[in-house]
Amino acid sequence: MKVRAAVIGATGYAGAELVRILSGHPDVDLRLLTSRQHAGVPIERIFPAFRRRIGLVCEAYDPEKVCREADVVFTALPHQLPMGIVPELLRKGLKVIDLSADFRFKSRKCYEAFYQPHTAPELLQESVYGLSEWYRDAIRSARLIGNPGCYPTSILLPLLPLLRARLISPKGIIADSKSGVSGAGRSAVVGSLYCEVAESFKAYKVGNHRHNPEIDEVLSLGTGHEIHVTFIPHLLPMSRGMLSTIYAEALPDLDENVFRDCLKTAYAECAFVRILDAKQQPDTRNVRGTNYCDIGCHLDASYRRLVLTSAIDNLVKGAAGQAVQNMNLMMGFDETSGLDAIPYPL
Repeated sequence: MKVRAAVIGATGYAGAELVRILSGHPDVDLRLLTSRQHAGVPIERIFPAFRRRIGLVCEAYDPEKVCREADVVFTALPHQLPMGIVPELLRKGLKVIDLSADFRFKSRKCYEAFYQPHTAPELLQESVYGLSEWYRDAIRSARLIGNPGCYPTSILLPLLPLLRARLISPKGIIADSKSGVSGAGRSAVVGSLYCEVAESFKAYKVGNHRHNPEIDEVLSLGTGHEIHVTFIPHLLPMSRGMLSTIYAEALPDLDENVFRDCLKTAYAECAFVRILDAKQQPDTRNVRGTNYCDIGCHLDASYRRLVLTSAIDNLVKGAAGQAVQNMNLMMGFDETSGLDAIPYPL
């Protein structure tokens, strides 16, 4: 029997990716789409790529109808909105995967320092952080998932195995990350307009990006000691894709193969993490539209500096794809179900 799914906030970029993936998922019956701005409008009129493929019409949010129509709900809404609706959905017995930051943090204090007051703090300890490769068992039994941010996904996947194996120092880690413009969302913002980003490249929110505390909290909880990453995001003049370059101090007397072998061992059973061979580096083109994370590794032996590189599609592995991967785990489906398309060669 197929699971019935609803996407709340279906007309943002992440919401549209959810619609695309779920509509082709063999185990899902996509029943309901909501949109505050486009209630009553067919989804194919908003995204013509769906023409003659997806016949659903966007509706205003009605919690009673959502509870009647769905078994699992994806909330693809701006921060603060999900915390107002998720408690009721859970009380009605639904499973929820939230793509905002509202349920990513364990620390209420940390969340409120970077976002706003939390109106459902009692759910923070229950919510499971949805980094699929690392929290599978907890995800399988969860009813609420806080889907990770895109930048954190690209940084945590390379770092967690090496920090847990104590192959790199927890101090002095630097993450230099670049994202396509879709990471800023679909709202009309001057800094995301074509003329503002084309033929340009810039760092932004240096020292105060909201994903930094998310990265720090997950690494600290995952390794058992406090870690702070210096995280600098950049905006690239392309629609989608993300590449992170991470610098860490390597422990003495280890060659490059030790670090690569650690990564390969950690992700040997993970369908969506690909560890590249020596002298290979990831490219955003090769993960575009997919749920893959490609990771490269290089040791600057003269200075004992390890350079990790990772590439993801910020809208798929960094948002909608990972959310569907989490749903697969929650519902007992094959983890790759609906996500196993072969990447474009060009």
